[in-house]
Amino acid sequence: MIKNKKVVIVFPAYNAEKTLEQTYNELPHDIIDEIVIVDDCSQDNTVEIAKRLGIKHIIRHEKNKGYGANQKTCYDKSLELMGDIIIMVHPDYQYTPLLIEPMAYIIANGLYPVVFGSRILGRGALKGGMPLYKYISNRILTFFENIMLGQKLTEYHTGYRAYSREVLKTINYHANSDDFIFDNQIIAQIFYAGFSIAEISCPTKYFPEASSISFKRSVNYGLGVITTSFQYRFQKWKLARYEYLEPITK
Repeated sequence: MIKNKKVVIVFPAYNAEKTLEQTYNELPHDIIDEIVIVDDCSQDNTVEIAKRLGIKHIIRHEKNKGYGANQKTCYDKSLELMGDIIIMVHPDYQYTPLLIEPMAYIIANGLYPVVFGSRILGRGALKGGMPLYKYISNRILTFFENIMLGQKLTEYHTGYRAYSREVLKTINYHANSDDFIFDNQIIAQIFYAGFSIAEISCPTKYFPEASSISFKRSVNYGLGVITTSFQYRFQKWKLARYEYLEPITK
């Protein structure tokens, strides 16, 4: 625990047998209370390796449901475990687990309820191997989203994220897509609910074993980002209403 707050790490996994152990070994285990891995019907030995590593909470989807659906299961389980700080780490080792501790402390100290590991902050994305087309599209989409959402994030597209329990209990993440656009919709929900997001510079690592989506799916994701941004702005202007943006009332 950190300051009496329970820390839960969630691994949304798909074919992560080559990198899961390396990622697991770099976790700051002394501050982590629970680890959850959700395997989205991998075709390799991800689950077997998770068992060998002694991960207690292993959930396997019997069919591939998608990246967003995987996160839904991750967050459901972390809340069930009464996690106060929930940190998503991709088990493909693209994001270093060594930043978990500072991200957790930012939330534990009440500074911010959400923390992102930004690959853009610090100017290391291209040096770390991010493909040029991804870097350019990342910058263009981020600029557009900052205008539409009225924010100043350096990156909206990182998969390295830490949330307080309050945030996940407030936003309706179950209403989001089961695909990659889930990541963008949850940001819109966070801002619409009045929460703020901190960023910490995260080294970028691209290598053959790291997961990546195809160019076609990247284009579909980009179109989804634009759609989400317009939906957020239209709802702010009271020109339309989108159920997924509405916070959960208690």
